[in-house]
This record gives sequence, structure tokens and C-alpha cells, in this order.
Amino acid sequence: MPVIAMTQEMGSLAKDVSLRLAESLGLAVMRHEAIERVADRAQVSTSLIGRLRDGKAGLVERLTTDRRSVALYTAEELFALADRGNVVLRGWGATCLLRPVPHVVCVRITRSFKKRVEWLMGHLGTDDVEFAEAELRRSDQAHASRMNDQFGVTWGDPVLYDLVLNTDRVSVESCVEQICLLASRPEFAETAESRAMLANMALEARVRAALKEHAATRDINITINARQGQVALRGIVLDTEERSQTEDVAAAVAGVHSVDNQLRLMTSSRLFASSKQT
Repeated sequence: MPVIAMTQEMGSLAKDVSLRLAESLGLAVMRHEAIERVADRAQVSTSLIGRLRDGKAGLVERLTTDRRSVALYTAEELFALADRGNVVLRGWGATCLLRPVPHVVCVRITRSFKKRVEWLMGHLGTDDVEFAEAELRRSDQAHASRMNDQFGVTWGDPVLYDLVLNTDRVSVESCVEQICLLASRPEFAETAESRAMLANMALEARVRAALKEHAATRDINITINARQGQVALRGIVLDTEERSQTEDVAAAVAGVHSVDNQLRLMTSSRLFASSKQT
């Protein structure tokens, strides 16, 4: 059940590679319906999400949009799709989110800036080189900023990927062939352990999203660890009511069999710290 995570770099031909790859291996792709679900749950428009991704959102939009919610709901969608298998996921931080899973192949498709400018000019039907260069730089900056803010990584760092392909020199067909070859290698074979890891990560994402959606728990920041349906909650909450509500929300998530509530109360934590100093 191959899972391919790819980058989204404007003008790199990554979209062409992903579509041809999906056709070649019979894979699904992340459809617009998934993006609409993210927008609906975050209570924003799909066009706003697009502007945020491309670095075109205005100052007011950037300040008023709960980007943490967008990130959480996007992660939940990505993990759900990856957990089903047989899918190629392009952009949305998929390469960073899914990289810990051994059977997920993480690929960067790139191209020289000059070729990307030429592609964008042809795509837009314009001969304005400065405009095309500015659009690409805006897009690249938005990607770099989002990857750094969300994952603490440098966008484009080759260590983040299993395979980097330059479409200046490698055709779309050859890119597909190389990715298919890598996905078939023993290193990327799905195992019971890697399958369980992905399922656990998907469940953790569902619990985080559920806590964000619930009015009483949307602002808490805790650690969530899932293992075969058992979810452990660790961190500090305000009071016993918030502790209980957090456990109740987590327990109601599909796939959760039991909750190990290790949450500590803020007042108890302060008392513990005071006793240590004494």
C-alpha cells in the first residue's frame, strides 16, 4: 500500500509528476474535497487557505485567521489519507508530517528558478518577467515560512527527503520511474510496525483536532501519545474540570479504546515547584 509524500513547488512540474505517478501506480490523490473539509472546520474559505499557502493573504487575514486550527485539521486529513494507503500527497507539509513513518517515500521535485519563471509566464500567458519572478519568490517565501513555523525545518533541506529530482535534467516520466523504483525497495516495504506507527499518528491527529473543536479544550496545549487505541494525555491544565473535559473529549474520538489521563493541575504544579524550592 504505497504512500508517497511530495513537495509542492510552483513551476517545478511536481503536479505533473504526482498525477502521472498516481496513474502509474493506481494511487489516489488529495482531492479538493479534503481541502473543503479543512476550510469548513476552520470556518474559513478555501480561497483564504490558498492565499495563506501562496503568501498572498493580506495582513488582516494573516492576523485574524487561526492558522493553528488550519494546520491541525490539515494534518488530520493527511494522516487519514495516508492511513488508508495507496495515495500520493503533494504539499500541505506531508513530507514533514509523514517522514517518521518508514514505509512513506518522501520526495522533492525541484527545478531551476529560470525554468520555473518560464513555466509561470507560459502558464499565465504573460511576457512580464519581473512579475513572474516576484510571484515565484512570494510563493517560495510562503512555503519556507510555513515549514519553519510549523515544523522548525529549513524548506528545501535535502536531508528531509528520500529522493530529490531536478526536472531541468530529469523528465516527468523518468521521475515517475525513479519514485516507483524507490517505493518498491525493501527499505520502504510496509511492516506491521510501520503500519501501527502510522495508525497511532493518525489517532493522535484526530484527538488533537477534536480537542481544538471543543470550546472547553480548544486552547489547551498538551502532549498526546497513542498506542493501539490507548491514548495518554500529559501536560498541565487549569483545573479539575478542564482535566475531566479533556479526558471526555479524547475518549469520544473514534478509535480510542482507553485514556490514560496523566494531566496535572496548574495549582498542583505550582505547589510542587514551591516545595522543591523549599
